[in-house]
Amino acid sequence: MTGAAVGGGMFETVVPAPLGGERVDRAVALLTGLPRSAVTELVSAGRVSVDGVVVGTRSRTLLEGQTLRVDVVPAADEGPRPDAGVEFSVVYEDPFLIVVDKPAGLVVHHGAGHRGGTLVDGLLARFPELGELAAAGAGEADRPGVVHRLDKGTSGLLVVARNPAAFHSLSGQLRRHTAGRHYRALVAGLVEADAGVVDAPIGRSPRQPTRMSVTRGGRPARTAYTVVGRYREPYQATLIEATLDTGRTHQVRVHLAAIGHPVIGDERYAGTTPKPSALKGVLPSGRLFLHACRLSLDHPDDGDRRTWESPLPQDLSDVLAGHTA
Repeated sequence: MTGAAVGGGMFETVVPAPLGGERVDRAVALLTGLPRSAVTELVSAGRVSVDGVVVGTRSRTLLEGQTLRVDVVPAADEGPRPDAGVEFSVVYEDPFLIVVDKPAGLVVHHGAGHRGGTLVDGLLARFPELGELAAAGAGEADRPGVVHRLDKGTSGLLVVARNPAAFHSLSGQLRRHTAGRHYRALVAGLVEADAGVVDAPIGRSPRQPTRMSVTRGGRPARTAYTVVGRYREPYQATLIEATLDTGRTHQVRVHLAAIGHPVIGDERYAGTTPKPSALKGVLPSGRLFLHACRLSLDHPDDGDRRTWESPLPQDLSDVLAGHTA
């Protein structure tokens, strides 16, 4: 069983056995990833229903097999709007593309629980022509120019198309896996091999639909990695550079967790890996030690290969400063 968006910001799913007997507010939070406070607002607004009947109280108990429907994004949300208050760095721009260095904590586009203050809202304030791309047949109106994403807790380089030709060129490179995307990650434990490849399909977790996992029925996914440094104090950890061959949701995080070395700070995929006590308070909740450090593309105009690099931001550099081999 997996949940699915059914249009208009709706999320619909059949209640799985593990959530049978669970309160509706807790179930919706688990399935959508929304905080409980946001779910409470959805219930109060009459935007949660079970088997077609609006839920009147957040404490209602669900039964396995019932159809749960959530209006995650209200109709009043008209999509992205220019917001000059959104802070981000532009490391390169020309008439075809924009390369952004996204700070951790910034969501790329509107979605569940994020109706403003996103990178897209900030981009529209600086580059209003992005709002015309969807009408020209290049992408979606709620994600103008966006050809790939970074998670909220991940920092680093991201490219945005500035005209229809660039959008189709960049989208094609990502689809054909010819774009070079490289990440620096600090992972738990000592990675034994100096280099390796994780080649394992990724799909929705059959047990936890809001998470991705290595699963037989998933889409092909391949991540190569090389070890940059190993540390034994104040806890065992390895700094690696990961290179994406494919671009699945949470790919680096899922693949590294699958080989027993989850990204430091990644509570979602850490599983039973103990969180080092020495890390407490070093990174805020939700911040991953994951940084998109290098991006290589064939320029949509002349086809020349271009590469941009971004150093580790200060918060991640500070973590490394306290480590010794």
